[in-house]
Amino acid sequence: MAGRPVGEAGLVDRFGRVATDLRVSLTDKCNLRCSYCMPPEGLPWLQSDRLLTDDEVVRLIGIAVERLGVTEVRFTGGEPLLRRGLTRILRETTALRPRPETMLTTNAIGLTRLAPTLAEAGLDRVNVSLDTLDRETFRSLAHRDRLADTLAGLEAATEAGLTPVKINSVLLRGVNEHEVVALAEFALEHGHELRFIEQMPLDAQHSWDRSSMVTAAEILGALQERFALTPDPAHRGAAPAETWLVDGGPARIGVIASVTRPFCGACDRTRLTADGQIRNCLFASGETDLRGALRSGASDDEVADLWRMAMWGKLAGHGIDDPTFLQPDRPMSAIGG
Repeated sequence: MAGRPVGEAGLVDRFGRVATDLRVSLTDKCNLRCSYCMPPEGLPWLQSDRLLTDDEVVRLIGIAVERLGVTEVRFTGGEPLLRRGLTRILRETTALRPRPETMLTTNAIGLTRLAPTLAEAGLDRVNVSLDTLDRETFRSLAHRDRLADTLAGLEAATEAGLTPVKINSVLLRGVNEHEVVALAEFALEHGHELRFIEQMPLDAQHSWDRSSMVTAAEILGALQERFALTPDPAHRGAAPAETWLVDGGPARIGVIASVTRPFCGACDRTRLTADGQIRNCLFASGETDLRGALRSGASDDEVADLWRMAMWGKLAGHGIDDPTFLQPDRPMSAIGG
């Protein structure tokens, strides 16, 4: 591993960043078709033999936690609730020592049934994607009439104690940007923490256009017409969201401005795709194959070393503003959030 510091145990890169937050995609499948992610007809899903088995997922998470210093594990997709082995994977993850904090990013469809089971298995909290409160807008944006199911799932997560429930909202110009205040009021009323996310170039259609993106500055401007926002005094650390106290607090609203206010310098994330590839950045152009290593008989130490090499090669930033930037071949649904 030329150039990597000798004896370094964790997932360190050449710029001194240490990855302690693991995003695990459990499937590329989703039961919605959000326009900023995939086309209405969906995508060709990964073949089952390419997907990591439950045992392989658990083994890789164990290597990350016990050998590489990972302290947070977030399960993503696609839609992770579609993974049949989710509860078992979660239970075995929370049995690891040291025990990692566990989170799930979901559209909440199915949480009414699964929330109590996931809480019992050790899930700490959930992030729920909710881009609109209007049924027709939801149907137009997601190409499914499932708003009521998402709202019911939010309620079920709260009742199961998977709190604080965080809501992730992507605003699209001419579609739902006028709902900034309504979404904020909904989150505040129900005790949720709202995060607006700038639309990123991760759609399967490759139709992202920065000029039509709703920016963090626009979002904050709209919020300030209704609320008094003051910078959150809490240390942000590696958190992707920049947060503000609402009307003096304690309620908070955040904005994840990956495009206009990149936070690459503090990034602490490493990503494992559903087919066993390590991505050292959401926008990485390359991947490192851990599935192949597992299936060819590699030891845990050998897999850990491959993972370290993958993270050592991480670039300083995502480069969206660079004229040579190329959108990843994989869309968000296949990478994992």
